[in-house]
Amino acid sequence: MKVSYKWLNEYIDVAGFSAEELAERMTRGGIEIDVVESRNKGVTGVVVGYVKSKEKHPDADKLNVCKVDVGTGEELQIVCGAKNVDAGQRVPVAVIGSILPGDFKIKRAKLRGVESQGMICSAKELGLNEKLLPKEQQEGILVLPESTPIGRPIGEVLGIDDEVLELDLTPNRSDCLSMIGVAYEIGALTGQPVRLPEVSVNDAVDKTSELISVTIHAQEHCSHYSARYIKGVKITESPLWLQNRLMAAGIRPINNVVDVTNFVMLEYGQPLHAFDADRIAGGRIEVRLAKPGETMVTLDDQERRLEPHMLLITDGEKPLALAGVMGGATSEVTAETVNILLESAKFDGGTVRKTSRQLGLRSESSIRFEKEVDPARVIPALNRAAALIAELGSGLVTDGIVEAVVSEAKPQQVKVSLERINRYLGTELSRLEVQTIFGRLGFGYAMENGDVFNVEVPTRRGDITRDVDLIEEVARLFGYDNIPTTAIEGEIIPGSLSGPQAIRRELRKRLSDAGLHEVISYSFTGPKQTELFKDLAEGAKPIRLAMPMSEDRSVLRTTLIAQLLDVAAYNRNRKNEDAALFELGSVYHTDEETLTRLPQEKHRLAVLLTGNRRSAMWNRKAEAVDFYDAKGVLETVFSILGVSGEVTYEAAQPEHFHPGRTAAVKLESGRGPQVIGYVGQLHPELQNQYDLADTYVLEISLDELYDTATSDIVYKTLPRYPAMQRDIAVVLDRGVEAGKLTAAAWMAAGELLESVNVFDVYTGERLGADKKSVALSLVYRHGERTLTDEEVTELHSKVVAQLEQSFDAELRK
Repeated sequence: MKVSYKWLNEYIDVAGFSAEELAERMTRGGIEIDVVESRNKGVTGVVVGYVKSKEKHPDADKLNVCKVDVGTGEELQIVCGAKNVDAGQRVPVAVIGSILPGDFKIKRAKLRGVESQGMICSAKELGLNEKLLPKEQQEGILVLPESTPIGRPIGEVLGIDDEVLELDLTPNRSDCLSMIGVAYEIGALTGQPVRLPEVSVNDAVDKTSELISVTIHAQEHCSHYSARYIKGVKITESPLWLQNRLMAAGIRPINNVVDVTNFVMLEYGQPLHAFDADRIAGGRIEVRLAKPGETMVTLDDQERRLEPHMLLITDGEKPLALAGVMGGATSEVTAETVNILLESAKFDGGTVRKTSRQLGLRSESSIRFEKEVDPARVIPALNRAAALIAELGSGLVTDGIVEAVVSEAKPQQVKVSLERINRYLGTELSRLEVQTIFGRLGFGYAMENGDVFNVEVPTRRGDITRDVDLIEEVARLFGYDNIPTTAIEGEIIPGSLSGPQAIRRELRKRLSDAGLHEVISYSFTGPKQTELFKDLAEGAKPIRLAMPMSEDRSVLRTTLIAQLLDVAAYNRNRKNEDAALFELGSVYHTDEETLTRLPQEKHRLAVLLTGNRRSAMWNRKAEAVDFYDAKGVLETVFSILGVSGEVTYEAAQPEHFHPGRTAAVKLESGRGPQVIGYVGQLHPELQNQYDLADTYVLEISLDELYDTATSDIVYKTLPRYPAMQRDIAVVLDRGVEAGKLTAAAWMAAGELLESVNVFDVYTGERLGADKKSVALSLVYRHGERTLTDEEVTELHSKVVAQLEQSFDAELRK
């Protein structure tokens, strides 16, 4: 909200404060002022001149020699190159000695041999924002109204001898989205009374009710709709004072009718809209919701497809406006307009906000409706605008207001005790001091039970609904700096990480120490990415965003690997082909097509390895990453979490993974083994799609690990007795997994088996096409004595027998 200091002075006397002092008071009172900006960008000495004559320059086709009267009695000769300069105009003249923005000093000069005693200025040369000027004034010199006094300083004429305070309002302070609202705020801070505009509407003989009718069909979305009718209006340029007010607020003047609606909106905070009454069928106004598939063309000449939740103003046949957002082209006020239907209404803020956001139409009007304007100003603003339009457009306002009222807003009644105020603020305010503050705020009150204030809050302050809101008002007007400081007392409780937080922090540190690079990617992704790795997504449905940044960021991610692929491809395209990446993040799952409840947020760990494990050197070849690098990362993670003994791996063929180089990761829990993720190579087709070398990925759920993980460290005493090692090689079917062999060995040998490892796998023609040889190394040890050869031989025989029986294995000679 931009507030003109001079305009503000019409509603409250602020002559005793500079703009900077006012800004400081408002900021300390809770309304932050971002900047105080002078409208004068460095103009001095420029006055209004009258062009008495214009003649062509004798030696230049594009220059004119003008005789200009600037009110000093001396006629100035000024050479001007503007196309639109002409005799009889009143124009800004920079006389000799004047200064223009950029410290440009005007001196006596000769142009093509003709002396020039000054400069006729354009709006741009005066430092005005061309975008805020009427279109006809954006090129050439600035032409002023004929009634402008000659010799008057241009700063007074254009209103640039002014300062503008830019308010940074919080969403709850919509009352300050108007000049009157800001005046009330300053009145509360300074104690000065507020002066409201005097409005007098001279009604014509014709009855408004005979010309228009109003019906509200969507009563939940519009609680009050009122209209006035102005006849015989002449559409012209607004007077300069009105244009200056709008430009100071950052609004471009258009014509007298539209400018009045904007002016009153800024003055009262109540948005208004003017319709060409002759283009409204039967004078009917019907407020209803849009029909499915309905369209309308708005004032920006764009056809809008409407949704059933959008509120419309119609004439029973066609849409006339998007309520509170933008008018329609079919009822636009044009140069030919004669009769005006003026609207002032109270629309539901949520309805307006949803419409404006969906259509991308955010305006000064919609902002005010979204933040809930004062419902009590609907009629005063309507009367003020009608009177101004009649005055500036030579029109006649018909007798009466036509309105439909669903519900009337009433002042809020809020009670608060003096004891509660002082207890909350730590003050010792007296009843008189609090009464004075409520009086400055313009709040009526009655005393109950001695020290209880029953406060009547005006409708303009819709943010005050509870006693704590009143306490806040007392605090800011008393002055935050005046509230005594109190030492904080209480038990200090040291902060700590929760279990899941500590696990994620430890994993992040360990993986980074191991040489992996952490990635932090968007939680938003594209629909194509959610089609990948559906086994990891557990069949979750994509969750679409209501207002996505782009189609590539339009849904919540269901896996982490898809983002890591994008990162790896991004790096490879920049010649960084060796990547070891990990991400600890959340994925979002739901089984609903349309959300009726919050989705599940699940914590995941994902790792991607591609390229070389070690680069080539003069004494070694490059070593590419393989499945066991990825599996090794997993084993490290499980070791950190103390769950290595509860995890098993099983061959799997999930979608988008390599069918022969992938394993499901299972965690043993109270409900039996659960699949918590997958580790393996990307499917070759997907690798080619992303132009990656052999790439290995893993993704596991951390939620199941949080409950199972332990930080307990298990210690073993150093062995006092020697171990005995036996090797065995067996021939069996290729489909038998090595993990099942080692599990069978553990089962057969029992507690005396200290370790079992696969140290060789052989396949060849000598064994057969569907056979393989697996060599195991078994270590036996007793904790209390030395094992004998006979004991070890017996145990080893049991292991061989178990393998032969379970897998039809043959001992390889």
